[in-house]
Amino acid sequence: MKRSLVFLAALMGLATVQAEPDGSRLYARHCAACHGLEGTGGVGVPLALPAFLAGAPDAYLEKTIRHGRPGRVMPAFTGLSDAEVEAIVAHIRGWHPQAPDAMAARVPGDVQRGKTLFAAHCAACHGADGKGGHGTGVTFSRPRDLPIIAPALNNAGFLAAAPDGMIKHTLVHGREGTPMTSFLEQGLSEADIDAVVAYVRSFEQHAEAPPELGHESPVITRISPYSLQETIESVQRAAIGYNFRLIREQYLQDGLVPEGEEDPRQVVIYSCNFKLLDDVLKVDPRVGLFLPCRVTVVEQEGEVRVMTINPRRLSYLFNNRELDEACEGMARMYEAMLEEATL
Repeated sequence: MKRSLVFLAALMGLATVQAEPDGSRLYARHCAACHGLEGTGGVGVPLALPAFLAGAPDAYLEKTIRHGRPGRVMPAFTGLSDAEVEAIVAHIRGWHPQAPDAMAARVPGDVQRGKTLFAAHCAACHGADGKGGHGTGVTFSRPRDLPIIAPALNNAGFLAAAPDGMIKHTLVHGREGTPMTSFLEQGLSEADIDAVVAYVRSFEQHAEAPPELGHESPVITRISPYSLQETIESVQRAAIGYNFRLIREQYLQDGLVPEGEEDPRQVVIYSCNFKLLDDVLKVDPRVGLFLPCRVTVVEQEGEVRVMTINPRRLSYLFNNRELDEACEGMARMYEAMLEEATL
């Protein structure tokens, strides 16, 4: 009986150990696609940089996972448990085990002086209003010799996660392996650095907020007064008129049913405006998921419908404010094309 109790206790202990979250697996599942399996970066910043981890408290990493970066690429992982977040942070910390000492929540400084210094020393990379560098961080949207895009400093997620002491540490020491150099080496005093920190903290008054989804339909739809074939030809002419090159025309069910059994009343027209494609891919390569442009023409119960995906809806899912602007322009272009095709 005694042996049975000992064995049962051992099994219970083993189950407890097994139930603990695996940080490496959680990181691979939730983080590696953007930050790289080894933390070398990609769409996301390189997390394994020693200079980054030397100045990033664990609390900063935890809050970044929780809050994300509203309006940018980094989402908020609200569905993870506290234990799972801590496990991911422990995995990241494994690349540089020495965590920084406790950092001051607030650093006093002259905000107006900081604004002047920010314009002279920070705005070229981080933007005049702290909105961050252009692009997402992947090599297609930045110079290949630039390992990281300057982050958005006026972002609500960043400001909620980063204590003033961390911002000051970055300014004092710079970030080896990135374009960020020490402000002390640039000739600024500690009082100057405190002023810049105070100015960055002032961004909290007008920090970038999450984009609103609103009531956008996932599909842009128009009713055509023409026959199916006339509508297809009209869509093709409209696409050409907006500098789209026709790629192909195929049945919607192509490849989904045996050849010859496709419904001829459901047709997809593929086309591409290569300048538009190049411009938006530089903003965010993930936009390739819904490009080139596809217009579907369907005849059902005597009515011909023309449909295309709504870029406004998709841009919200991608969480990139710069992409929102590009997708707004794309949506207006698609609406104009469909209007012209169904006049």
